[in-house]
Amino acid sequence: MDVHRITPDYIFEVSWEVCNKVGGIYTVLSTRAKTILTKTDAQLMFIGPDLWKETANPLFKEDKRLMAGWRKKATEEGLNIRIGRWMIPGEPVAVLVDFTPYYNIKNDIYAEAWNLFKVDSLHAYGDYDEASMFSYAAAKVAESYYRNEIVKKAKTSQADNNCQLSIVNCQLPKVIYQAHEWMTGLGALFLKHWIPSIATIFTTHATSIGRSIAGNMKPLYDYMEGYNGDQMADELNMQSKHSIEKQAAHRVDCFTTVSEITDRECAQLLEKKADVITVNGFEDDFVPKGAAFTAKRKEARKVMLNVASKLLGQEFADDTIIVSTGGRYEFRNKGIDILLESLNRLAHEPSLDRDVLAFINVPAWVKGPREDLVERLQMREESNCQLSIANCQLETPVITHELYNMDDDKALSMMRAIGLNNAPESRVKVIFVPCYLNGDDGIFNLPYYDLLPGDDLAVYPSYYEPWGYTPLESVAFHVPTVTTDLAGFGLWANSLQKVESGKMKDESGAGDNSPLSIVNSPLESGVKVIHRTDSNWDEAANEIKNSILTFTKMDAKMVTQLRRRAADISKKALWDKFVKYYLEAYEVALSK
Repeated sequence: MDVHRITPDYIFEVSWEVCNKVGGIYTVLSTRAKTILTKTDAQLMFIGPDLWKETANPLFKEDKRLMAGWRKKATEEGLNIRIGRWMIPGEPVAVLVDFTPYYNIKNDIYAEAWNLFKVDSLHAYGDYDEASMFSYAAAKVAESYYRNEIVKKAKTSQADNNCQLSIVNCQLPKVIYQAHEWMTGLGALFLKHWIPSIATIFTTHATSIGRSIAGNMKPLYDYMEGYNGDQMADELNMQSKHSIEKQAAHRVDCFTTVSEITDRECAQLLEKKADVITVNGFEDDFVPKGAAFTAKRKEARKVMLNVASKLLGQEFADDTIIVSTGGRYEFRNKGIDILLESLNRLAHEPSLDRDVLAFINVPAWVKGPREDLVERLQMREESNCQLSIANCQLETPVITHELYNMDDDKALSMMRAIGLNNAPESRVKVIFVPCYLNGDDGIFNLPYYDLLPGDDLAVYPSYYEPWGYTPLESVAFHVPTVTTDLAGFGLWANSLQKVESGKMKDESGAGDNSPLSIVNSPLESGVKVIHRTDSNWDEAANEIKNSILTFTKMDAKMVTQLRRRAADISKKALWDKFVKYYLEAYEVALSK
């Protein structure tokens, strides 16, 4: 622990993704918890929604002996909670709260939110009510624990020192309440009002308006300075979510976000720059080492090449270049559109002399595994089907699972439109994997982290990506990666290049510190950063194509070097390196 900092005694950390694996925030919280416990002396409590209730949650282990006295008191106050351990490294305390009872007073809560904070809930729809009720319930949990445990213990311990038994006169412990994303912002506002002595932090991992602008095919970056967040919220029917986000950013003790590029959004759309940029870190303790890694890579490639062979009716050589992308199915935001265009251009590149097999791993509206592919995967080698014969190709040989909306899916529609149909004569094959790779998908039957080592190159050409865990995960698994400078991770990779070149300030504070304006990182570094804007589609598509083509021309020695450099980059993003930004945020909040 840094003795020179103001550090908290207690930390409440609140997120919809506590014990609920949904997206990137889960990775942020679950990988960071152990480091926070190590780097501070604080008692850490995560608060999440009790979505499983009586059903067993594999991520949560209830312990009815834990905080039994407070649980009884909280129950008497009307809180329906379960207390236990979040089954992640460090096994921190987790409190899951049933927020559904607050629907009965929803209108009263919204009226008070308007009167106190000018939060507009009038235009709410979708998941707004669910998130807001959880947020309010989480704040009630923190309030109850603070009043019944923290304050009570402080009074008791100081009674012998003539401390007056009142919150005002007692020297109370330093307490942090950190709320993640707009879904928890309402509770942070209420808690700051109820108990100002609790220091509040609000962290946005992406602005709701920025994501909506990008998702609605509007140019975000070229016209950023021309956007007004409130006006765009009206136009995009995002008033309520934006209202919570903006008010929380302005009213809490410390406002944070995850990258330089998202801070630019916050300054323009929320009219509030972040007090601290809390860059997302990573832990790689689950990445296999040495012989175990080699075995994982061999098995992953065997599985992926086998699926491709059965789907496409042809054999693939061991030196086939396997390329992948993954993440949420945000067609434009994640750059799936420009990747497909790049692969199409690569397919027409005369100098390409190796097979490229690209997997698009994004969960869609999946119905289930294709029965014809399952049947073929179960066939013995002596089958009458000779996999070297082109007419052995399955119908629609571009997808591994059935979708409910096969005719309307954006990826499939674009592949049809540009002619990416996996023709036998093409050296570029593209396979859409529209399911969660959880080890039980019916086709691959290996978890994502067991398939990732089999990749040769990963491409994440994001248009909107506040941080980007998928490229960080890829480099941790020794996979050279292509991303963009519209992703927080890409900007960070750029900053590494500038530090190494001596052009950006290091720990000594020397040099230029402007990651948004630096030359992009090359493929030879292990992470290639493509320059993307609202208007350079053609240029960016060609650069992605050329990056893949360049990789196919590399000899084994160079590829080995790239894989090592990629892994080295991931070591620089470990939480041990980035936790300092959270310690800074704690200090800022506690100093208010």
